[in-house]
Amino acid sequence: MEDEVARNLKRIAYIEALRGLYRRERLFGFCTILAGAALLVASRFVRDFPHALIWGGYGLLAAGWLLFIYVIWRRTAWRRANPFNPDA
Repeated sequence: MEDEVARNLKRIAYIEALRGLYRRERLFGFCTILAGAALLVASRFVRDFPHALIWGGYGLLAAGWLLFIYVIWRRTAWRRANPFNPDA
């Protein structure tokens, strides 16, 4: 029973380590996506919204999603390189 509890605690620590990877990058990507979406929504309701800001909004959306894809790729690579090993 204690062996099972210890194994579960190690698994929880492993999952927490995985969740903590690239946290800043994920937050920055999320904020970038929100900023791009805010620019595009604002351009929809403001008559004389500058076209450069509209394209900037599209650029921010693309950059944010690319950052999210990069983080997913890097976390997957870490997960493959560090499989869960309860004996470690």
